[in-house]
Amino acid sequence: MSTNQVPEGYLFSKRYTNYIFSLLFLLYMFDYIDRMVITSLFPFLKAEWGITDTQSGLLVSTVYWSIVLFTFPISILVDRWSRRKTIGLMAVVWSLSTVMGAFTGSFRQLFLVRTAIGVGEAGYAPGGAAMLSALYPENKRAWRMGLWNAAIPLGSAIGVALGGILASHFGWRAALGAVAIPGLIVAILFFFVKDYKTIDLAKSVEVDESQYTGNKKVRMSITEIVNEFLSKPSLILTYFGMAGVVFATTSLLTWLPTYFHRVQGIAESQAGLKSSAIMLFAIIGAPLGGYITARWRKTRINAMLLVPAITSLVSAILMFFAFNVVGGSVQYMVLLSLGISITAFIAATGAVTQDVVHPGLRAVSYSIAVIVQNLLGASMGPIVMGAISDAYNIQTAFAFLPVSLLISFILFFTGSFYYEKDLKKVEKVQMETI
Repeated sequence: MSTNQVPEGYLFSKRYTNYIFSLLFLLYMFDYIDRMVITSLFPFLKAEWGITDTQSGLLVSTVYWSIVLFTFPISILVDRWSRRKTIGLMAVVWSLSTVMGAFTGSFRQLFLVRTAIGVGEAGYAPGGAAMLSALYPENKRAWRMGLWNAAIPLGSAIGVALGGILASHFGWRAALGAVAIPGLIVAILFFFVKDYKTIDLAKSVEVDESQYTGNKKVRMSITEIVNEFLSKPSLILTYFGMAGVVFATTSLLTWLPTYFHRVQGIAESQAGLKSSAIMLFAIIGAPLGGYITARWRKTRINAMLLVPAITSLVSAILMFFAFNVVGGSVQYMVLLSLGISITAFIAATGAVTQDVVHPGLRAVSYSIAVIVQNLLGASMGPIVMGAISDAYNIQTAFAFLPVSLLISFILFFTGSFYYEKDLKKVEKVQMETI
């Protein structure tokens, strides 16, 4: 088959589909580089401004609070207006906001800039998920979601490692400026990709009239749109299960460099590198989880939620041993394994948020996932860990972290019993390009 032909189930040729996917991957990577670079700058900010651990955590949490506030309205723009334009605009906003951080002169100013970064990043995950769901057929969605989400640990690892190195040699302001420019370039490129036609919010209904018998499309009411989400137990349980894992992963991303620095006495730049190595192992986890899910789904369709349940349980066990039982090189080996297992949930759960809703509501569905996981997970993790650290110590904060993963295991496992039934309720829509 020629690379310019459009395969069955795809919107574009494989070559052009891979090009769009590459840009989506790079944008997600730069999203997390700009988001997480601040974590390796905590010691430098503490030395210059005397900020507390709680304030350090707030510099991460405020990004997620902004995402919670703005992701839903922006997701409506994605579904009702344009995927490429919304994604491009949001990427420009978060890149420029990161650059502005280099010119701040106080904690309050940096806090406001970090809040603006969250405004920009609010639209990307819903827009990217909707775009990916349209680019690939249902049986390949989890695998591609896994590859796309591998950008999260990759970007986080680069942000943490590069931030520490640049700050040590050139200062923390230079670190913020340097990481923002490449993402801005990719954002501009995305304005020129092809998009799919906005999908009407309509459903098929059976009619039996004198001149027509069969199905016809009727515009969905507000109540019917709301029921698209509330009537799907697997979807609701997935949203909250994702929040538990994200609480744990964001806590690791935020505080692991500090843990290595304080508990093991490692220099700031080396602590960032050691932490980033664990995050790099997480690059394996997202696509591996997607691959396992895609293979198992062929024989057991609710593997879409069984895989996240199993990987969450495994991650809880590994985390408990790493911070409560073992130490030294053994601890680090366990943490490397944790880096793989803790991100394996994201491919399948991301696909579930797209699979069981009307195709015209996919960005909105992912935005709800983003709101729940950021409000209860990502925004709470850094500040809760920082507060426990201020009250006790960083070791105690990490000792309790596995509980959030056990909660996710229960939610995903319960949701697996509803997934197939919820999938059968979904409206079938033919996608068209523009």
